Amino acid sequence: MASASSADDHARTESVVNGMAQGLRTLDEGVAWFSGLSPAGRQEVLHEVAHYAMQAHITAADGRVGVARSGVKRTANPAVMICMDPPRYGFSGLPADEHVTAFRVLVSVFAVADTRRRQTHCNDGCGHSWHNLPS
Repeated sequence: MASASSADDHARTESVVNGMAQGLRTLDEGVAWFSGLSPAGRQEVLHEVAHYAMQAHITAADGRVGVARSGVKRTANPAVMICMDPPRYGFSGLPADEHVTAFRVLVSVFAVADTRRRQTHCNDGCGHSWHNLPS
């Protein structure tokens, strides 16, 4: 069973990342939050956000648009990984000095894919709590 702090950490990650995807938080705000986490916390968040991206069914095209929005060079490891067809998701295994870059790429690409899915699959409303955040 997950500890209370683990459940709280998951809820916080979900709130921050989905808030960024919906334009309720800036990328810089999200990066500041992410940078304040412990190295293990950053790895866990990268794993969780990669899972969100998989659930959003990101495409290589989403990857290219998201990388452009992220401010990360398209030749950086995380940018190359996410633009592959199919995308690679091993971001939590990257060296610690690439975690912030990976986070920027992942949340930017997730935002592109999640916006597309909200417009196509949830355009008439849905029960996904993460699509119904208070503004």
